[in-house]
Amino acid sequence: MNSSPLKQLGTLGQSIWLDYVQRELIAVGGLRNVTGYAGSPDSAPAPSIFEQAIADSHGDDADIRAMAYDGKIAMTIYEEINKRNVQNAADESRPLYDWTDGTDGFANQEINPHLERDTLGTVLEARHLWSTADRPNVLIHIPATDEGVPAIQQLACEGINVNATLVFGLARYRQVAEAYMAGLEERLAQGERVKHVAAAASF
Repeated sequence: MNSSPLKQLGTLGQSIWLDYVQRELIAVGGLRNVTGYAGSPDSAPAPSIFEQAIADSHGDDADIRAMAYDGKIAMTIYEEINKRNVQNAADESRPLYDWTDGTDGFANQEINPHLERDTLGTVLEARHLWSTADRPNVLIHIPATDEGVPAIQQLACEGINVNATLVFGLARYRQVAEAYMAGLEERLAQGERVKHVAAAASF
């Protein structure tokens, strides 16, 4: 495995992203194998990817059926399964996160895409997802819209890890980076630690 393409990417300082998280992948140790051998994986279950992961596997069928029988609506079922899968992915990646001192080993969680033009709504949902995930190695996807950029600053100030998505061009990237740094400066001014407040930008 030392000569695998993933291992070679790791030695070059490149982190890979696994674009789906299926329950079976976690249950059989597949994600742990990737984190152990590749040296730099993060997982990013976006809603559309999450939908495909559920459709292509049967690992969540029993839970979906049970929650449906209990009268839970589709959004509640989605949130419950997504929360569990993100937590499990974060737990599987936690050894790598600890080993790299917070550089790699993240699980990603995306806010509702309908909030991309709502700064306050984005902040509120990000807080909710962050608190329910309750893992230090989770990144919350925040669209880098005009309304999302100030949300990124606020969340960084609160110590919430963010992954700025929909970054189209260097000008927008600079806005995202400046917002993140401004949030960290505000956090420092409040006497809070910033060492493990992580961020990524997805072009």
